[in-house]
Amino acid sequence: MDGVHHELASVVDIQTKRPVLAILTIDDEIQLFRGNRNNFADLITAGREQGFIVYVLTVSQLKLTRNSLDGFIYEEGTDSWIQQKLPFPDLIYNRIPLREDELLPEVKRKIAACLRNPRVILFNPAFFNKWSLFKWLRKTPHTRPFIPATRRLLSQEVLGNMMLKYKFLYLKPVSGKAGKGIMTILLQPEKTFPYRLRIQTDKKSITYNCGSLRKLWLRVRKECSGERYIVQQGIKLAAINDRSFDLRALVQKNQRGQWDISGIGARVAGSLSITTHVPRGGSIDDPERLLVSAFGQEEARKILNKTRTTALLIARQIERGARHRLVEMSMDLGIDHSGGIWFFEANSKPMKFDEPDIRKQSLDRIFQYSQFLLRKKAGKKAAPG
Repeated sequence: MDGVHHELASVVDIQTKRPVLAILTIDDEIQLFRGNRNNFADLITAGREQGFIVYVLTVSQLKLTRNSLDGFIYEEGTDSWIQQKLPFPDLIYNRIPLREDELLPEVKRKIAACLRNPRVILFNPAFFNKWSLFKWLRKTPHTRPFIPATRRLLSQEVLGNMMLKYKFLYLKPVSGKAGKGIMTILLQPEKTFPYRLRIQTDKKSITYNCGSLRKLWLRVRKECSGERYIVQQGIKLAAINDRSFDLRALVQKNQRGQWDISGIGARVAGSLSITTHVPRGGSIDDPERLLVSAFGQEEARKILNKTRTTALLIARQIERGARHRLVEMSMDLGIDHSGGIWFFEANSKPMKFDEPDIRKQSLDRIFQYSQFLLRKKAGKKAAPG
């Protein structure tokens, strides 16, 4: 353990020469801090390779007037996290893992203070809200065609009006994560109980058949249990062996400060699931393989190219809508039976991609973009007033 402390002390000695990035998370009484520890350790290693000092910092440890802060460094040899005095960060990468943590008053105050503070550059100030995303993307003709019809689920009347237009609907919590709380409604007019409601649970789904819109609405309201929901036109996705799939794009800023595709993965829905999320029984697959078997070689290539340009268009528009500097986002894009592309969701704090090439690129890009921002900041300082 002794060697660890010497090594870390020397890190602080050369603080003036190396850029510093802190991974922001929240305190935890039992385990020091919350968040995906493997991801944090990978970031620390990747940063070190690119000449950065990287450490984990909790909201309570972040004191904006200090020159050094208490933070946590990962020690590979002992597979442990060590608290250490570390230099104040040039960049703060927000990885607070849960929405409810980010909404705590002291957390909101600290993030607002970071955004105002010229000493520090903050990445990804907050989680996205589904309704805001659709509002921003509907604003421009460039992104509007990729957005399924979406309304706030405020009343039985809203639900009824959407059912008149679309026989298949998705209901999604505004602040949902990883497919939690998603429902679908299918209208089958020829049946005695024409409204079929499916509700996503942990690994499977539960189905209710309702005889009237009123009964359906009462059941939906009960399932929403006070959470805010949107109702959305259902898209019949392309499928392989009766299992639908969608594409997951990782979009990040590159070393030139521009949005770029770090990779596209594919997720196939579990046999009992209404979403493609891996924790809910979905599986990872190769997008090209799936698209080729669904559409043929030539068409698959066109769809994949169009997916790339669409993801970049959407990322730029989301950043404009958010009015904050964003560094990355993952997005779920569906491909319908005729090869049309649809936007379903974007996440400002992407989960780890399991595909090794995408994973490596995702880590490297964080530091390449950081270097770009720091050069730009240094250039401004050096410019004659």
